[in-house]
Amino acid sequence: MARVQIVTDSTAYFSKEEAKQRQIQVVPLSVTFSSVSTEEGFPGEFEDFYRQLETSKDFPSTSQPSIEAFASVYKEILAQGNEIITIVISEKLSGTYNSASAAAAMTSPDRISVIDSETTVSNLKFLVQLAQSMAELGHSRQEIVEAVERQKKRMQVVLVANTLEYLKRGGRLSAAQAAIGTLLNVKPIIGLVDGKLEAIAKIRGKGKALDYLVEHVPEDAAAITVLHILVPEAARQLQRKLKERFPHIQIGIDEIGPVIGSHLGPGGVGICSNW
Repeated sequence: MARVQIVTDSTAYFSKEEAKQRQIQVVPLSVTFSSVSTEEGFPGEFEDFYRQLETSKDFPSTSQPSIEAFASVYKEILAQGNEIITIVISEKLSGTYNSASAAAAMTSPDRISVIDSETTVSNLKFLVQLAQSMAELGHSRQEIVEAVERQKKRMQVVLVANTLEYLKRGGRLSAAQAAIGTLLNVKPIIGLVDGKLEAIAKIRGKGKALDYLVEHVPEDAAAITVLHILVPEAARQLQRKLKERFPHIQIGIDEIGPVIGSHLGPGGVGICSNW
């Protein structure tokens, strides 16, 4: 029976070491900043981007991997006699799903399944880890696809920015909204709703905003990850709060990279949960 190989994109934010160790192929999205395009990279490589974001008047744009980038990875895997499951960032956040699907159609559609995760960051990573674990146990491509499709409906992502500056610069808030929000110390809570990032609440004060994140993790959560942008200590504080509420759950900490993090900016934090 053919082995199933898992492919994902860079917004799952696997470390370079874990991706290599678990033989997960990562196809990177790109970031263009001040007319210079670079691949998003891996956790541990994001600080220079965010320092530039803090000091530049420009705002970065992002782009999905090319069809050719996916096709190249597919051909290499197919040549080894394996099947492929590709799990990527929500189609409502990026055109990555379209590139991955087009590459599958032009290489070997009968041996490749492409899944719109309807999520990103650590929850995308969780789905990839689930798929990879099932593949290692010898499950069929269809069985893995069905399990991922079920699990992706039982996930939540909530985020909060430290400042409204980057939401304004990215066009998600008007200058007036940002000015008023800053004056009132409003922290918008951003959630992934039906695969799209939306403001789901407005909380006054950073402390109350963090409390909101913790309180809105579902009671029946089975896996939780804290997210952060260059604020590991704030992430550890959130982790401690979560451990008080969920003492039996292993709670990880992950970095958010440029594609997702540019709108939050340095100091942004969040929580991924699934049940």
